Amino acid sequence: MGASVPRALQGSLSEYLSHLSVERGLSPHTLGAYRRDLERFVAHLGAAGRTHPGEITPADVEAYVTLVRTGADGRAPLSASSAARVLASVRGWLRFCEVEGQLTSSPAAAVRPPVQPRRLPKAISTDDVARILDAAGSGDGPRPLRDRALLELVYSTGARISEAVGLDVDDVDLTDGAAAVRLLGKGRKERVVPMGSFAREALDAYLVRARPELASHGRGTPAVFLNTRGARLSRQSAWTVLRAAAERAGVTGAERISPHTLRHSFATHLLQGGADVRIVQELLGHASVTTTQIYTMVTPDALREMYVSAHPRALG
Repeated sequence: MGASVPRALQGSLSEYLSHLSVERGLSPHTLGAYRRDLERFVAHLGAAGRTHPGEITPADVEAYVTLVRTGADGRAPLSASSAARVLASVRGWLRFCEVEGQLTSSPAAAVRPPVQPRRLPKAISTDDVARILDAAGSGDGPRPLRDRALLELVYSTGARISEAVGLDVDDVDLTDGAAAVRLLGKGRKERVVPMGSFAREALDAYLVRARPELASHGRGTPAVFLNTRGARLSRQSAWTVLRAAAERAGVTGAERISPHTLRHSFATHLLQGGADVRIVQELLGHASVTTTQIYTMVTPDALREMYVSAHPRALG
């Protein structure tokens, strides 16, 4: 910090950083991030004429958030997420000042972080999904049958990957024409989701022709999806299964595809096919329809295509 920083602010910050290092045991990397954020804040306070933590106001904190977002002090502007991290650093220090009696209350408590842009879920095309599923099932032995069944189930039901690998054999009903799975979602809330014919056939093939061989290497587990040691397949392994299949399929952006991509694609493709958003909400296990409605947002290209095809005077 520069020489113009008031001694009381500098001393208080040094005490807080020592607290983070000694009592909370933060790593040097994390501690360095706190130091950079807060030294910039203290310099901002000094420029505003503050000399002691007790003089800091909510307006000072809000002005600092604006400063880091705009780069008004000559530094590169920060994204909304980075500015939110900076605000969290400031809140931590000012709470420390409050506990130490340097403040009667934290001036950062009521300051809201910048609104972060709402990101649309990433979905892939039905053709890309089909290529990934075909790639997952290519090869000999029990693993391709397991991998195809796992990914078919995730795409067919919209299951979270934790829900899929958490399935037990008794959670699966392969009745022809009424196939379904019982999924245990967030908050241990159960829901029963129908399963399409492709997923039903893939799961039936796996359970009959592959799972017994995998189970023979373990000690007996009710899990549907097993690893090569006969134990329940992990979320990390399921992620690897999908990533490897996407790479073999030659799908563009394979390195960014995750199990959640199939869940997003499940919802997007249902809505594109005319499904009601409330039904999709139930299938996904969303507590609020607001969460599901993000899938109904369309891209500019899709909007233009719809406009051109529907408006009577869109084309000459």
